[in-house]
Amino acid sequence: MTDVMKGIRVLEVAQFWFVPSAAAVLADWGADVLKIEHPERGDAQRGLASAGVSVVAGGVDFLVQQPNRGKRSIGIDIAHPAGRELLYRLAETCDVFLTNFLPDTRRKLQIDVGHIRARNPRIIYARGHAYGARGPEAENGGYDATAFWTRGGVAATLTPPGSGEPPFQRAAFGDGIGGMTLAGGIAAALFHRERTGEAQVVDVSLLGTATWVMSPDIVASKLINQPQLPIGPRATRPNPAVNNYRTKDGRWLILVHLQADRYWPDLCRRLGRPELATDSRFADMVSRAKNAAACTAELDVAFAMRTLEEWRRAFEGMEGPWAVMQTPRELHEDPQVAANEYLKEVDGGRRGRFSLVANPVQFGETQPALRRGPEMGEHTDEVLRELGLRNDELMNYKVEGVIH
Repeated sequence: MTDVMKGIRVLEVAQFWFVPSAAAVLADWGADVLKIEHPERGDAQRGLASAGVSVVAGGVDFLVQQPNRGKRSIGIDIAHPAGRELLYRLAETCDVFLTNFLPDTRRKLQIDVGHIRARNPRIIYARGHAYGARGPEAENGGYDATAFWTRGGVAATLTPPGSGEPPFQRAAFGDGIGGMTLAGGIAAALFHRERTGEAQVVDVSLLGTATWVMSPDIVASKLINQPQLPIGPRATRPNPAVNNYRTKDGRWLILVHLQADRYWPDLCRRLGRPELATDSRFADMVSRAKNAAACTAELDVAFAMRTLEEWRRAFEGMEGPWAVMQTPRELHEDPQVAANEYLKEVDGGRRGRFSLVANPVQFGETQPALRRGPEMGEHTDEVLRELGLRNDELMNYKVEGVIH
């Protein structure tokens, strides 16, 4: 059973990646997600490719497809009174209303909590924010690059000392984490409503998500009165068996042997350096910490003697955890990714077949099938007919520019 939310209906009035990705997760779980888009412009993220801001890779606008798969798109101008009434009628049929529109816009469009609850008191109202629902910046907008990556301490923590400039955030990095968090909050709210009959307002912000992700550094930083948890230079870290090492062919891998004394003899044997296990400088964790620079130097030499593929063979079956620093492209050929169906191929119609990333939650040890994201307004007629609208009514709305 993978459709754990079968029978749940979600009304999404949102744009870009963060909040739409939460609705995509709900769609993965079996919910019927209705995505409301402006009848001419659509989700603003659709316009990024045509404006040259985002890349269309292989003919696929992946910034639209990944966070919008499995939904039905309805083109409605909700600024128009007739369009707003159609939205309200749809809300009456839904369990969840999901938005990331700013508070001022929600009030102007009359889609805030009170407006939607007036038509459906049992609806769960879920909001995605940049900086939170309260405080001096509650009315302000933002993206994950501002609210998550920069404001949330992620960029500063990941900038190596002396690097000269911070790394730039990867696409939708905080959005995807925030979206998964919001989907979980909605699931909890649905459970609460099932138990009590009470409909909750669910709030998740990118800033709040960043503080959660960065919680070890944030909690410790004040206790030790430092900007963040210190991580010393690679060559002198106290446990050389928790470090990155470069192979002969220039690839990097990581050892994470937190219980280093347990794994050290086997590691030395597999490195072809069994004598290091009995070397008095490296015989136990205390000794290795005192001689960290010398131990790391020995490991650097050892790892540089073989290629990555040679190390794969040497480490096969090794109990101590390790991993290759893979590129995103390599994940498409990772046998563990394939076995767990973390990437799923979809039929994109005119775009051909391509892979999307499944959400990480599985039910019944089964990954649900994914469906492509909708074209703008693709399901307008279909969904509105389900409301009982006749063809002549649909035509009149189209003539008036209310729907697409």
